Amino acid sequence: MITVLDAGALTTVQDGGRFGYAHLGVPRAGAADLLSLRCANRLAGNADDRCAALEFTLAGPVLRFEVASVLALTGGLVDAQLDDQPIPMYQSVLVNAGQILACGKLRSGLRTYLAVHGGIRVAPVLGSMSADTLSGLGAPILRPQDVLDIEPAVMQGGFYLRAPPRFGSDVTLRILSGPHHDLFAPRTSRELCERRLTVSQRGDRTGVRLNEALSMPEPLPELPSQGMVTGAIQIPGDGCPLILLSNHGTTGGYPVIATVISADHSRMGQLAAGTRIQFEEVDRAQALKLLRDQEQSLQDDVVSADESLLEARALLLLANANPGLRELR
Repeated sequence: MITVLDAGALTTVQDGGRFGYAHLGVPRAGAADLLSLRCANRLAGNADDRCAALEFTLAGPVLRFEVASVLALTGGLVDAQLDDQPIPMYQSVLVNAGQILACGKLRSGLRTYLAVHGGIRVAPVLGSMSADTLSGLGAPILRPQDVLDIEPAVMQGGFYLRAPPRFGSDVTLRILSGPHHDLFAPRTSRELCERRLTVSQRGDRTGVRLNEALSMPEPLPELPSQGMVTGAIQIPGDGCPLILLSNHGTTGGYPVIATVISADHSRMGQLAAGTRIQFEEVDRAQALKLLRDQEQSLQDDVVSADESLLEARALLLLANANPGLRELR
């Protein structure tokens, strides 16, 4: 069991999401950064996206582990401490019964993922344990004194990620032309890729809003509501693009000028307010290759290791992050 002492800014239970219910108006939901969730699960010794983990936004929770477990942290960079001792991200970490994990404010990115061996166990709804913050399905947002069900686990070897990603303040998102591209003036389409746009504070798990408006020389025709996909870039009446995330509604009426490719959905889920975005158009063949390359990297870069190697790696990472420790090496 895990007892929630402090829930953080916004902490939810997430897995890969709900599939097959969009025709009923049920969003997919699931992790906003699915790649980081999958990586966390692999490092904790779980199946990629079938085990639920915790997703926290901006600032992490404080948790007391009532049983021994193996955990892994991925995603946005956060300073995490286990009983006041810093622990690294992107590797398996043993936690003993009674220890307290404290996660502070994120230093880069927007969302961090905490996986434990065996997964967080909550009652599934429509085949998923994900908290849907749009419809209210699934487990509620974490609150202090909540208790999470996990299975006890011991460290029998672990894993680390060779080259953890970095989430900076300047991000390139690759896009494909959208279904309503021809409705927009050529000038509007050019601006989408030529201008550097910034992420607004008015965003959540449903979508990312951008601050700058594109030029709209002519009003667009009204469109009937239609199905939407994750990564769709809608242009509402004010001209400020809106990028749909995993918890978006299943339908929408704003025209879609482009769609972010699947290989960049992880970057999308880490767009903090103020991040500068450059869009780059690619074709379908390039998009498929980038996705295959990403899958291959996930396969190749998660490396098994014994406890002594993991301990040495942790010490090296913590020394690199602390100027005082670097001088003592």
